[in-house]
Amino acid sequence: MTGEADRLFELPQELAIDTDAVHREIVGFIRRQLRKAGYQRALLGLSGGIDSALVAFLAAEALGPASVLCVLMPYRTSSPESVAHARLVTDHLGCPSDLVEITPMVDGYFGREREVRADEAHDLVFEVGAGGAGARDATPLRRGNLAARMRMSVLYDRSVMWGGLVAGTGNKTEWLIGYTTMYGDNACAFGPIGDLYKSQVRQLAAAIGVPEAIIRKAPSADLWAGQTDEQEMGLTYDQLDAYFTTAKAPDAVKRKIEDRIARNAHKRATPPIPPF
Repeated sequence: MTGEADRLFELPQELAIDTDAVHREIVGFIRRQLRKAGYQRALLGLSGGIDSALVAFLAAEALGPASVLCVLMPYRTSSPESVAHARLVTDHLGCPSDLVEITPMVDGYFGREREVRADEAHDLVFEVGAGGAGARDATPLRRGNLAARMRMSVLYDRSVMWGGLVAGTGNKTEWLIGYTTMYGDNACAFGPIGDLYKSQVRQLAAAIGVPEAIIRKAPSADLWAGQTDEQEMGLTYDQLDAYFTTAKAPDAVKRKIEDRIARNAHKRATPPIPPF
């Protein structure tokens, strides 16, 4: 593989794609999906990460920037860099955008600490949310999962106002490993990059001009402070992509991947129902 991607990251030959061909196919796919459903507009959650940035670039090309709404949905622990990078994308493309702060939605359920002042003294009190006292000790993962579901709730509400279909931003690596939130980031009307491994997402993003700062940064769902995908999974995307394309990995890595695949099989299937 040669070109811009060579300068940004290493890509095994078995994962190399014809970026021109894939680019054309995905742009055509987006147009066909909207035409089939009777829509002319789309929207997506723009996190400031590479996956959603790539989808925004492809959707803007397929439909025209004015027909793609990018919704930014930070939580109070989100990195300021996430919004800055999302703005970098919308400014470059000229797409309309909305910013919806989801903190009141998430904290409305789990509750949060609040500073109060009494006679020059400052104390922290915990305001109990709709989830009750038991929700106050929720782990970052629980809060993160609810944040992901609140974001999708916002997108589907905005889809009514916008009159468009929700474009998913998940990639094939995350889908296979089950690194998604049910009814959160895996909910969408269509998934433009759902057949691209993470390594191929990087390759296509570099080829079509996604900002280098976004391509280079550590992948993160930004669900809590300091969260990164690879740290949370205990696996790197390079390890995952190599396994999925060659079935080769050190034994410990292979066991970890296969365990995740088995545990998350329900995420890749429609809910089972009894036949009658």
